[in-house]
Amino acid sequence: MHLRGLSTRRRTWVAGVAAGAVAAGLMSAPAATARPAPDPPLTTMSIKSPPGGANVRVLIFYGSAAAGEESPVVNAGIEAIEKIGLSGPAEQRFAVTATKDASVFTNETKLSRFNAVVFLTGGGDVLDPEQEAGLEAYMEAGGGFVGIHDAARAEPYSDWFTGLIGARPASASPATAQRAVVEVGDRRHPATKELPVQWKRPDKWLNWAKNPSGEVHTVARVRESSYQPGTGANGWDHPVSWCRDYDGGRSFYTGMGGTVSSYDETDFRSHLRGALLWTTRLVQADCKATITGNYKAERLTQPNQPGRNDQIGEPHGLVTAPDGRVFYIGRGGADSSQPVITDWNNPDVGKGKGEIHVYDPKTKQVTLAGALTVFGNKGGGDELTKVEEGLLGIELDPRFEDNGWVYLHYTPHARIDRDKRMAERRVSRFTLDRATDKLDLGSEKVLLKWPVQVHSCCHAGGGMAWDSKGNLYIATGDNNSSGFSGGYSGNNPEPNYKGVSFADARRTAGNTNNLNGKILRIHPEPDGTYTLPEGNLFTGEETAEGGGKTRGEIYVMGVRNPARISVDQQTDVLYAGWVGPDAGAPSTTWGPAKYDTFAVITKASNRGWPYCMGNKQPYRDRNLPDPSKPLGWYDCDHPKNESPNNDGLVNLPPVTGNNIWYSPQGGAPDFPRDANGVPSYKQEEATYALPWLKGGGQAAMNGPVYRYDAESSSAAKWPAYWDGKWFVGDFYDSDQPRNAVITDPKNHGDGGLPVHSESLKKIVPIGNDGIKNLMDWKFGPDGALYVLDYGRGFFTSDAKSALWRVTYTGGGPTPAAGQLARGTQ
Repeated sequence: MHLRGLSTRRRTWVAGVAAGAVAAGLMSAPAATARPAPDPPLTTMSIKSPPGGANVRVLIFYGSAAAGEESPVVNAGIEAIEKIGLSGPAEQRFAVTATKDASVFTNETKLSRFNAVVFLTGGGDVLDPEQEAGLEAYMEAGGGFVGIHDAARAEPYSDWFTGLIGARPASASPATAQRAVVEVGDRRHPATKELPVQWKRPDKWLNWAKNPSGEVHTVARVRESSYQPGTGANGWDHPVSWCRDYDGGRSFYTGMGGTVSSYDETDFRSHLRGALLWTTRLVQADCKATITGNYKAERLTQPNQPGRNDQIGEPHGLVTAPDGRVFYIGRGGADSSQPVITDWNNPDVGKGKGEIHVYDPKTKQVTLAGALTVFGNKGGGDELTKVEEGLLGIELDPRFEDNGWVYLHYTPHARIDRDKRMAERRVSRFTLDRATDKLDLGSEKVLLKWPVQVHSCCHAGGGMAWDSKGNLYIATGDNNSSGFSGGYSGNNPEPNYKGVSFADARRTAGNTNNLNGKILRIHPEPDGTYTLPEGNLFTGEETAEGGGKTRGEIYVMGVRNPARISVDQQTDVLYAGWVGPDAGAPSTTWGPAKYDTFAVITKASNRGWPYCMGNKQPYRDRNLPDPSKPLGWYDCDHPKNESPNNDGLVNLPPVTGNNIWYSPQGGAPDFPRDANGVPSYKQEEATYALPWLKGGGQAAMNGPVYRYDAESSSAAKWPAYWDGKWFVGDFYDSDQPRNAVITDPKNHGDGGLPVHSESLKKIVPIGNDGIKNLMDWKFGPDGALYVLDYGRGFFTSDAKSALWRVTYTGGGPTPAAGQLARGTQ
């Protein structure tokens, strides 16, 4: 038995004018008279724990503070729940009792019989203090609660009931029913797993006085752009259904169900059915996965000792080993106390150390595994001074546990040509001594190498990833200055150094015969060579235009700076993000503003740069003789590379639209288009399809697709809720994204927009004392998220440069298996 005294914290009474003001926003009926809570407690209740039993019963309470006939919505709700209880598998059926007599909450014998209580109430003060104490005792004994629509207006003066519901309606909400899109983000909860991800339905949509996200587990949101939310709108994150484990029991609330017709909908009944299955203890569910307090972000590395990079270099990428060790690299920027040489006449110009550190979770110690001498330490300044080359990427062989092979993507200092300001980029394989965590630098096998110009900076790329077939993907940057095109298309053919263009991305990213500005795909062989898998964009043996104008390693062309890529090995789909140019606003002359971009890549493709960006929005050509004068708009469906710096094909593959793009003005900007498909690029005519996105200073940092491992016994792993969600982020943490998104497999390979997104900024914490400058993030074999924070300075490491680990602490689904009403599921 569960013994419960009437709580002195259950009710906060608001007196006088304040009571009227609060009530106006919370109740559809006139405000109840405010009165003080009784003190001391007057009632003691003894409730069976957990309430109900195998003979499952649901109590529907529809009492209201308003006088008059019952609402047709209440009658429709009762009828629907009764039918739900009589339908489905026999082991999931339940009996229903409906009452408006609130005295049931002070009758411990009656109340103990019910597995769950449904509130179909209107607004107002529907329970007296003793009755609310009975409901509170019921929940503390392990009861279940479902609130529907106007239940959020009940008991407006009760802090405890506010917590039970999760949120209160704002003072202004639309008064009439409107058709809207509900984004069903939880694909596992019984209330939502059978619903479409984009659920279109009419209802009366409530706005919330305070957004409950992070304090409750939201299972569905309403998309405000699909209806008129009015003055009390909540923005892109507008929860509509949620749940939580509350005060010993289970609470589920939906803001839907405000119309009679709702209860005739098959999908809405499915929604209610799943909520009732969980609250009655017929099934388990996870209602903790998005509650901020259930995650712990812990810094794993300490600040470096003065003058040393003993803990971390200039953070640039990480990978996790099967045994849980984390390998992370430093690009090449030196400790701020070390000299930086920028003079090209000095043989040591740009010389830096690309460091590989290893964090061992068993010992919680860091080992410096090795350091490569790289070209990558020229400090800051403009694009003709600084450099972003260096140690750019790391991956471990799929059989790393057996062979100890480590793949590094880097720019060796020994291979720079100071006269022509050219360098060599390479991907090499090294062997790690796993007993000492030291790299054998003499074991290098150079798989692939290619030239890059280093007269100007930036956008070196660098990420690498494996698919399930042992193919290695290598992201290479465009490495051209956009300063000679006003921050628009990097297509100025004139600037060059000793005959090598450094401002024309048509020489690199838009060139079918150049490995820069690409995502390459090769199959490394045991002898240190590689073969080409089928299905790349080119074979390297094309005879078009005279032959010899393609490279077979190219899987994706037309990307600017793909610093981070990932492959979901369950589907072998490639995910990538890249940084755009520098234009802060669209131009009716030259084209779109800077777009940072994320893409789901299901096959070899051309992603557009420097001809098109976003959803195939073209730039303007500026070919010779005068690159300051615009020519025609590029044709995204039939792009041509007519640059004098092109040694590849003129006729390029058609551009594939991208899934996510954002500018300083907002997410997925688009414009009205003329008969030729050219956008107006008038900022006042722009629409924004992804309102959860905004940039400014922006640098896209692609993340992983999380895969839940049910067999893992790790207590730190993120819950199954996140399975299949794609993590997209930005180096910066102000208005920029740090989100988990759902895409539609039916169209995501063709640039389909995400269908759902939720912020991770409270889970992967932002701010100066959090993970402010996100450089890389990956899940480890323990199911925890490992994150590199770059630090607060550029081209160096500082006291904030760190490896972090974000773990889940919320525990498993509820109720416990031993408390299921009819045994195991």
